[in-house]
Amino acid sequence: MNVKLIAVAIASVALGGLAAVAVFGPGSTTSGSTKGRVATSGEVVSSGKALIGGPFTLTDHTGKRVTDKDFLGHNMLVFFGFTYCPDICPSGLAVIAAALNNLGSDADKITPILITIDPERDTPQKLGEYVKSFHPRLVGLTGSKEEIAAVIKAYRVYAKKVTDERDPASYTMDHSSIAYLMGPDGAYRAFFPEINKPDLLTAQIKKAL
Repeated sequence: MNVKLIAVAIASVALGGLAAVAVFGPGSTTSGSTKGRVATSGEVVSSGKALIGGPFTLTDHTGKRVTDKDFLGHNMLVFFGFTYCPDICPSGLAVIAAALNNLGSDADKITPILITIDPERDTPQKLGEYVKSFHPRLVGLTGSKEEIAAVIKAYRVYAKKVTDERDPASYTMDHSSIAYLMGPDGAYRAFFPEINKPDLLTAQIKKAL
């Protein structure tokens, strides 16, 4: 899976063609109506509103039912993944945890959230065991297939169930690796498609806050 290309495609769809998004690092440019401005990773140069996020009702890793309104007043750093993920998710969550530690007191303004794309296996108990290994404030969210499908659609996330050819009874999940920063009002603020460098992510979050 080419995660970077998926990130480009998802971002382009999510922003409705109204923004130019660069995901290849500082100094990169993309086509679009930017009027000469350069977009850096995590920055959106736009003449319209990003079509990302929205209301949701899910279950957290303690078994409590929560909605998007429960997180109002704090920035949400939202990452989609699943506990059986062998590489992208654990490495991405480790980078997010390191970035939060780097932010110092600014981290108190952010609620880090992992929303599973695999509700069949990711029960609240499973998520509870998983999130505590990354950061004490990381919130795990799961739900029914319908609830997860709705929030995946709202955040314009790519996620697909892939059957293991060697064992038809087993499967994995193909997915994009993007973190979204949602403001205290629940509105989209920025996205971070390259979750691999703690210092870079720290700087991008600081700029977006």
